[in-house]
Amino acid sequence: MAVSNQISGLEPPDFETLIAGDHSDPHTLLGFHPTPDGGSVVFRSYHPDASGCQLLIDGKDAPRSMSQVHNGGIFEVKVATDELPGHYAYSYRFMFEDGNDWERRDPYRFLPTLGEMDLYYAGEGRHWRLYDKMGAHIQEIDGIRGVSFAVWAPNARRVSVIGEFCRWDGRLCPMRRMGSSGIWELFVPGLDCGDLYKFEIKAADGTLQLKLDPFAFRTELRPRTAGIVWRRGQYQWNDDKWLDRRPERDWLREAIAVYEVHLGSWMRSPDDAEDYLGYRDLAPKLVDHCKRYGFNFVEFMPLSEYPFDGSWGYQVTGYFAPTSRYGSPDDFKYMVDLLHQAGIGVIIDWVPAHFPKDDHGLRRFDGTALYEHEDPRKGEHMDWGTLIFNFGRHEVSNFLITSALYWIDEFHIDGLRVDAVASMLYLDYSRKEGEWVPNEFGGRENLEAIDFLRRLNEELHGQFPGAFTVAEESTAFGGVSRPVYAGGLGFTFKWNMGWMNDTLTYFQKDPIHRAHHQNDLTFSMIYQYSENFVLPISHDEVVHGKGSLLARMPGDDWQKFANYRTFLSYMWTHPGKKLLFMGCEFAQGREWDHNRSLDWHEAGDDAHAGVEKLLEDLGRLYHSEPALWRYDHEPRGFTWIDCSDWQSSVIAYLRWSDDADHLVVVCNFTAVARPDYRIGVPWPCFYKEVLNTDSAIYGGSNTGNRGGVKADHWAMHGHYHSVNLVLPPMSCIVLKPMKES
Repeated sequence: MAVSNQISGLEPPDFETLIAGDHSDPHTLLGFHPTPDGGSVVFRSYHPDASGCQLLIDGKDAPRSMSQVHNGGIFEVKVATDELPGHYAYSYRFMFEDGNDWERRDPYRFLPTLGEMDLYYAGEGRHWRLYDKMGAHIQEIDGIRGVSFAVWAPNARRVSVIGEFCRWDGRLCPMRRMGSSGIWELFVPGLDCGDLYKFEIKAADGTLQLKLDPFAFRTELRPRTAGIVWRRGQYQWNDDKWLDRRPERDWLREAIAVYEVHLGSWMRSPDDAEDYLGYRDLAPKLVDHCKRYGFNFVEFMPLSEYPFDGSWGYQVTGYFAPTSRYGSPDDFKYMVDLLHQAGIGVIIDWVPAHFPKDDHGLRRFDGTALYEHEDPRKGEHMDWGTLIFNFGRHEVSNFLITSALYWIDEFHIDGLRVDAVASMLYLDYSRKEGEWVPNEFGGRENLEAIDFLRRLNEELHGQFPGAFTVAEESTAFGGVSRPVYAGGLGFTFKWNMGWMNDTLTYFQKDPIHRAHHQNDLTFSMIYQYSENFVLPISHDEVVHGKGSLLARMPGDDWQKFANYRTFLSYMWTHPGKKLLFMGCEFAQGREWDHNRSLDWHEAGDDAHAGVEKLLEDLGRLYHSEPALWRYDHEPRGFTWIDCSDWQSSVIAYLRWSDDADHLVVVCNFTAVARPDYRIGVPWPCFYKEVLNTDSAIYGGSNTGNRGGVKADHWAMHGHYHSVNLVLPPMSCIVLKPMKES
């Protein structure tokens, strides 16, 4: 039975709601409250297990005993206003039957940490710096240091922040609901960087669940799932030169060679193969490695926190937290900083298409389908066992867009590779008839996701000039890398999955059969300028039983490596930016395994060393010759010399950097040398052989043109001049015109 309340005049039912864990505004009951006449202040505290409580006012010597006004653990004391110091703070001391006590500052004396405009723009889905308000933020209010918490859970009956500071007891720190916004807020004094926390959410049906903060800036190492209070802004950056120049970059007309990395399996501790190296340990090694091969960008497979190693990071639970597997957020900043100082940009895989069903994550966050769709025909990826974001909900799209902006703002990331875009664009993606719901016009396009992607790209490019986005999109959806104002999705680049599939299909065939499949190589130029393409050889091509890239090449060892070298050179001279997965730079023989380090013992050995040397030289050639990248996305950058010699499996083409400067590329895709092979060329000059993949230094047979060949006045292939070449077996050669002085 409740104890009669003789101090505050409040009716007991107010307390019953609080004690039952159903009160949405505990600040109206707890904290301090002036009496109507203004002559005194009522202090009210709550601890359901306390046997007594004292009020301790800063600057006052003696604590004041508080009366228990409800046997559920509510205590009060009235203090005359003239007895309070001008600027006072206070705390409570709770006493317990076992003789212990607990002193804490009162969380319920503070005004809300979110303003009306924050709530308005959050509700509108247009608060692009929501990460400055939501989550956990260290701050000082009225001279008292603590942490403000905010979380969106509109359908919850009660939300509490819990941690070691309250013995993980959800009764002790219930949060305040901020009106109709669905956001719950609380400032907890005395907390600081490193404190663990979660949110305890009471759903409409009364069930309790513990959730990771969707805006957590740092999390525990799996399998633990708590958020960690983290102070942003501590790291001292040294990449000003890179960032100052970035807004001026025209990435479409610059050289981009990307090294795709899975940090957990790139390189591990030499002392323990099961032990990850950290961000700080890996950073200098990665810088040196990229510089060796001419990679001027690193693309990290997802580093947003994720619970299951086997997902490779593509099932995210922490959209604002770099994974704790390799260190702290500041350790990750150190890696980005070091790469930038070395002139190497950073791209991260970012996954807005879906999220996992882990109970501590976003799934049914407040007891309802909050971030996902309720209908599994719209809200579940059957293939992946994950849930699909409800892109049509303003707060959800706001959450995702602010995540993207946060990585660029907080971690100086240069580009986002957006995963699984195709699955976002189509409502029937990987679904049978009857397993999907058409859009409002009866079509299969996901109009809400399309609108989300356009808003994402508009905001990202508008707020961070020079930052870019890359779509992993495998369909013929039009305008993926065209501006939003022109009807496109607004991505800077799109992965050319068609080129990747066609080229690997061609190279996997025995050379004797390639003559009948020349169109696999030439078809890419039919659609080359429909998008701004990146040519990807990614992790997806060396897993799930596909074998390594080397293993997919036909023939004996000599032929495999010759094919491999020809493939890399064809890729590096074909229009489009480049992306190569780790291990491919030294032709790793084994299929990639995320649980093991790369086979670094192969690097430098025999034929593998030849591939490494070739890629080093390709990197130097690529960056030194604007013809290989300046007009990747414009027709003037490429001209066929001859693509019709299918019987010989030979193609020849020109790459241009302007109306005059050019390179000649000739590829022979059979193991047959062709000693008298004539092709047309634009200029009557000496053409220097600047690359020959059959060179002995790469492990080839050393067949070639003795440094180059002089063009003669023999019209061919639409040119007034031509050169007679020796085409080495299974090779690619690159010729550069030497202007006569």
